Amino acid sequence: MSNTFREYLKKIGSGTHTGKDLTRTEAADAAKLMLLGEATPAQIGAFLIAHRIKRPTAAELAGILDTYDEVGPKIPTNDVSFDYPVTVLGTPYDGRSRTVPVTPITALILATAGVPVVMHGGDRMGTKYGLPMVEIWQGLGIDFTQFSLTQVTELLAKTGLTFVYVPRHFPLINPVISYRNEIGKRPPLASIELIWSPCSGDVHTMVGFVHPPTEMFFKETFELRGVKQFTTIKGLEGSCDLPLSRTAIIGLAEPDLKLPWERLLLHPKDYGFGNKDIALDSETKVIEQLQGIINGESNELISSVIYNGGFYLWRCGVCADLKTGFEQAETLLNDQKVSLKLQEIINFTNS
Repeated sequence: MSNTFREYLKKIGSGTHTGKDLTRTEAADAAKLMLLGEATPAQIGAFLIAHRIKRPTAAELAGILDTYDEVGPKIPTNDVSFDYPVTVLGTPYDGRSRTVPVTPITALILATAGVPVVMHGGDRMGTKYGLPMVEIWQGLGIDFTQFSLTQVTELLAKTGLTFVYVPRHFPLINPVISYRNEIGKRPPLASIELIWSPCSGDVHTMVGFVHPPTEMFFKETFELRGVKQFTTIKGLEGSCDLPLSRTAIIGLAEPDLKLPWERLLLHPKDYGFGNKDIALDSETKVIEQLQGIINGESNELISSVIYNGGFYLWRCGVCADLKTGFEQAETLLNDQKVSLKLQEIINFTNS
């Protein structure tokens, strides 16, 4: 048992009147004690529930990220020259269960246009046990679970797209994920999954969220950590996928903006897109739909794919405006360039 961790647990778990928040340094130490297994299972389970009930602060999230930076894997993105900053797409690790994800095609569109993309995640996990990104990539012909971190890094340098598979590349978090499955609730560590960057250099982090307070936590956490460029999206199921069924609520932050942080409300109907998000009825069908779009076919996903691809092309600096972004996304698909990019990655991984 860790006596130090017990004090952290007592501090956050003492209730509304006497409980206190952890400092950034304490949160970093608590995270390290959990990841290194120095806290007992009873202590970790109690901490995760107490932290969820209390709700995390930006300083606590920043501290946990400090520990992830210290003990987690890092892709040295500063060692590779790209025309655009590396984009990290933060996706909920517990997957998708209600709507069809188009994130992999968004990543392919960006990589095709020269924007390097890093994704990260693992296998099915609680509380949703939804379809994870790694299984979608396997369905598209790429098994990211088989690569070492060195190969993952090389894949980014050679093709502009890679995936950090946390069960293999960050095994220290595997026990904590098992606690998450057992307690049946998403602890604040689930928020860390969205805003963590497995890269050593400056990146542009795209962060999905569901509840409005979460967006402000993320914004404050990035500010504490000195992150100048990030995007927050009230996306489908907490992902980075823009919804067609409602106005997209987006936060923009980067040094070149007039303000450090700006709000963008994106209405799909203003650009001629439909108002329907496609339901996830069959996981097999999901792969077929995504593969069809990549191959230049048109199915019910096409509006969501172009809408998302165009937005991210604009946001990453490839296109000067949204309209041009939507046009370029459609052109890249129709000209089979996205399909060629996928095949390039498959060929490289097979070699």
